[in-house]
Amino acid sequence: MKKIPLHIQIILGLVSGIAFGIASIVFGWPAKFTVYWIAPVGTVFINSLKMIAVPLVIASLISGVANLGDVSKLSRIGGKTIGFYLLTTVIATTIGLVVVNVLQPGTILPAETRDELLELYKSDAGNREQTVEGIRDQSPLQPLVDMVPQNVFKATTINEGMLQVVFFSLLMGVALLKIPPEKGKPVIQFFAALNDVIIKIVEFIMIIAPYGVFALMAALIVDLAGENPDRAWQLLTALGAYTGTVLLGLGAMIFAVYPLLFKLFTRVKYKNFFKGIRPAQLLAFSTSSSSATLPVTMRQVEEELGVSEEVSSFVLPLGATINMDGTSLYQSVAAVFIAQALGLGLTIGDQVMIVMTATLASIGSAGVPGAGLVMLIIVLESIGVPSAGIALIIAPDRLLDMVRTVVNVTGDATVTMIVASTEGEDPHRPEHLD
Repeated sequence: MKKIPLHIQIILGLVSGIAFGIASIVFGWPAKFTVYWIAPVGTVFINSLKMIAVPLVIASLISGVANLGDVSKLSRIGGKTIGFYLLTTVIATTIGLVVVNVLQPGTILPAETRDELLELYKSDAGNREQTVEGIRDQSPLQPLVDMVPQNVFKATTINEGMLQVVFFSLLMGVALLKIPPEKGKPVIQFFAALNDVIIKIVEFIMIIAPYGVFALMAALIVDLAGENPDRAWQLLTALGAYTGTVLLGLGAMIFAVYPLLFKLFTRVKYKNFFKGIRPAQLLAFSTSSSSATLPVTMRQVEEELGVSEEVSSFVLPLGATINMDGTSLYQSVAAVFIAQALGLGLTIGDQVMIVMTATLASIGSAGVPGAGLVMLIIVLESIGVPSAGIALIIAPDRLLDMVRTVVNVTGDATVTMIVASTEGEDPHRPEHLD
């Protein structure tokens, strides 16, 4: 019997999870059953992926940089990577501003709905503001300070420390290039072997992927409904224009911007790339975490799309840390939407500030669910819009977080394919998948 492809299994798990969640709401099944007996399976699945994310970044970056052979090649690939990441982020932010200014979804939000949302999510918005208070008065160079860990072992234990882990791994990789080859060889072989072991662990974890996705989606639907399903749907319906605007912008990235970049810089057909990256996209949608999806993204790009480990092990971990196209687009739409809903006009200067701040904020966003909301407050304050306004967009945020994570992951993989192509590689699709 022919084995069902992984992406089909994940889709079946996703659809089944949604169906189960809806059925539990319609038929009034106890939410505790989902919370106690189903949700934990999803938590185990996400934790398993997060468990290997940090060691994968360390092993892949160190071995990837060390295997480049010389610092000049690292500088060339690093320059291309960061340049394309910044380019796609600025494009994403600009697209967000264009669609939100053309459609103006904030102007059609009823005043009573606006007041209800502000009251309903007041406490949540306040909690997010408290998180930002420590960031608000920091030096402009604070991100540079935060990048260098005081204790690298401590940095590996927190999601917010991923950029520090990347910095240390890059530094160690460069150091291995600078010492005599006979001394560095055993260390390079160790991390190369560790990277192979972790990829094998990914294969083990993916066995439970369909069940994990089922549990995540079932728990999400039940959680969104809460104690009053009707009210949840009313709020989501009222914010349909905002949600549609964000989805339109995210769709433009996946179906217009990335295909154009493929046409300009690679010989790979975008539809083939899309097929190869599907499992990673589906996991990104289910987990809302580009960091948790990283192991699968690396596996798909290397095994299904033919990118060398040398390139993918450098570009992808860096992208999961600093490249958030979907997040920056969402932040630009959300900032203008909130200003429109509150009746606040924004100047051209304000909108330029949104592009700059959203780009920088997306770089600082942790690759975990909900991090974009915290960074959105920084964007709002940069243009003088009350940060309490995030209460207006919290209701549909969990759903949008899932879609923008798909864009984040797709953007990382796109830049990886571009860098590989410009380095003389010829990424391909295995014949059995064409």
